Amino acid sequence: MGEFVRLEVDGGIGTIRLERPPMNALNKQVQEEIRAAAQEATRRDDVRAVVVYGGEKVFAAGADIKEMAGLSYVDMANRAGALSSSFAAVAEIPKPTVAAVTGYALGGGLELALCCDRRVAGDNAKVGQPEILLGIIPGAGGTQRLARLVGPSKAKDIVYTGRFVDAAEALAIGLVDEVVAPDDVYAAARKWAEKFTGGAARALAAAKAAIDGGLDGDLASGLRLESHLFAALFATEDQKTGMQSFVENGPGKATFSGK
Repeated sequence: MGEFVRLEVDGGIGTIRLERPPMNALNKQVQEEIRAAAQEATRRDDVRAVVVYGGEKVFAAGADIKEMAGLSYVDMANRAGALSSSFAAVAEIPKPTVAAVTGYALGGGLELALCCDRRVAGDNAKVGQPEILLGIIPGAGGTQRLARLVGPSKAKDIVYTGRFVDAAEALAIGLVDEVVAPDDVYAAARKWAEKFTGGAARALAAAKAAIDGGLDGDLASGLRLESHLFAALFATEDQKTGMQSFVENGPGKATFSGK
């Protein structure tokens, strides 16, 4: 349990909750606590899906600029890898993940949301990568994950200008997947996560590994990865359960153990 980030588990869903008022500024301590919460969510068998949530008012408004402003090149060169890998720990959770975005998700806040499989936003949300206005670029995955999600042209527009993107535009370009009333954001994210609490956990992990891993290489390499992961699932209890249930009862009626 960190000072500013905690993992709350209820009903098979782990909520990684950021709580550093007023804007959830992402300083070094918060970044490391995010890593620890993500690693705990990965380890725990009672966590079957994950919601990343900044609270009712704001997701995260970016890095702690006061902490960064005085750093030298050598300072940041030593720190940049840890910054990126702390967020990557969220992307590497082998379970379905969803960001519940209220208010601002800017800079590192958007980069954190981009680490999730899905993004649910309030209709008043503002997202963006305004680092260029500080004379820098995104440094925790923004240039890479954003371009993979919305395409290079749209990503360049957002990164080059540093502008804020409203919820309607974010939905239209695929930057977020669902827009709801601000008060309904967490509930909507949790509703999506609940679909997987009784799912075939190892198959879900394999699906995530195949999709994410395939995007990192060429089609032939992705197909080889898929074949390997597909075959490996025939060593799981859930494969036996799922196919036996299909034969006896038809599709969609299996009760999975997650093993």
